[in-house]
Amino acid sequence: MKLNRIHHVAVICSDYARSKHFYVDILGLEVVSETYRAERDSYKLDLAIGDTYQIELFSFPDPPKRVNQPEARGLRHLAFAVDNMDESVRELESKGISVEPVRIDPVTGDRYTFFADPDGLPLELVEYAG
Repeated sequence: MKLNRIHHVAVICSDYARSKHFYVDILGLEVVSETYRAERDSYKLDLAIGDTYQIELFSFPDPPKRVNQPEARGLRHLAFAVDNMDESVRELESKGISVEPVRIDPVTGDRYTFFADPDGLPLELVEYAG
């Protein structure tokens, strides 16, 4: 088997309108398509990140809560590469998003920080050192 790239990342939200606003209006992801599935009372929103990756944002009635332990099994966080960390942090904070202090990875030298989506999903910004 030869895996070529990540096709998409799927996120389930508890409040579709709130999460759509967060990912589209705050993070600036581009809407590729939006589908309402009446039989599931569920939305599926395809969001573009650059020209290669997609996030699929799903809504379902009463989804179970995420385990709130960062070292629990499963997806730990979703990371986005940025060109300018300081500018990105300022933009998030200006939109009311709480951002952790920026840290430097001791192995790579990359700058990184964490924030959360409306459901508490940990999101990371990474600025490459070299």
